[in-house]
Amino acid sequence: MRVRKAVITAAAPNQNTLPLQRLVDGSGEEKTALQLIVEETLSAGVEEICVVIQPGDEDNYRKAAGGSLGNLQFVHQERPLGYADAILQAESFCGDDAFLHLVGDHLYLSATSKTCAAQLIEMAEQHSCPVSAVQSTREHRLPYFGIVAGASVPRFDGLYDVRTVVEKPTPTLAEQSLITPGLRSGYYLGYFGMHVLTPAVMECLHEVVADQSMERPSLSDAMAKLPHRGKYLAYQLLGRRYNIGEQYGVLIAQLAIGLSGRDRDLLLTELVELLATRTEHPVTATIDPPSESSSLEGSN
Repeated sequence: MRVRKAVITAAAPNQNTLPLQRLVDGSGEEKTALQLIVEETLSAGVEEICVVIQPGDEDNYRKAAGGSLGNLQFVHQERPLGYADAILQAESFCGDDAFLHLVGDHLYLSATSKTCAAQLIEMAEQHSCPVSAVQSTREHRLPYFGIVAGASVPRFDGLYDVRTVVEKPTPTLAEQSLITPGLRSGYYLGYFGMHVLTPAVMECLHEVVADQSMERPSLSDAMAKLPHRGKYLAYQLLGRRYNIGEQYGVLIAQLAIGLSGRDRDLLLTELVELLATRTEHPVTATIDPPSESSSLEGSN
């Protein structure tokens, strides 16, 4: 199996502008989040990239792509029918080929000289099956990610044979059904926002989209079918993902990128100065004691 195509989904309501955000990369060059994601993809040997966007966004995305525009083509998700439907918009682009999938609201930072996408594709090509990147995720972050559970694959560090997939589980459900041996207590294998998918996954996506009982089905809903149909693996990459759609997400991603790049010392100096000069005596508002009538209303 060779992976030479990629699909980036960026059509989710209220998140379609996130790939247009501007950041500074590790070398000090200003780029959009879209450019950083495309560079991540091209680093893994991908040659063709399809970006799924909302109608009306193409001009902005073309401008945001900069010098990477020649590697991209765009398809539109005409209606906001969910994550599974968004990936299916790229079906004709993918054909019968395996492809790398990334989400448009995540940035990735490798802990090695090999990018996260390159690590994942290497593992998928070696095992010739769908592989999802995962990261050890604390319990309080369960509402943000799909969670998988499975057994370690012998002789491969960080590789798991997936048995169960649940989209954004509750802590109770996770504790009952999603414990993966070897992880610290209170930690789970959360999706990284990066997958190598195959035509078998496309079949599962069609099934969940056609299921009238599901409202806006997700990729996790489709991936939950894979363990019953063949080999499906999860790989704990050497790196981290940063969700720029979260509160302070762009700030945290920018700090992580900057601290791993040429301006590390400058950023550390600025951070120390900010911490040293923060307001020592914050102003607090004076609140008048409640009247008798307001106290009675509050007790009802």
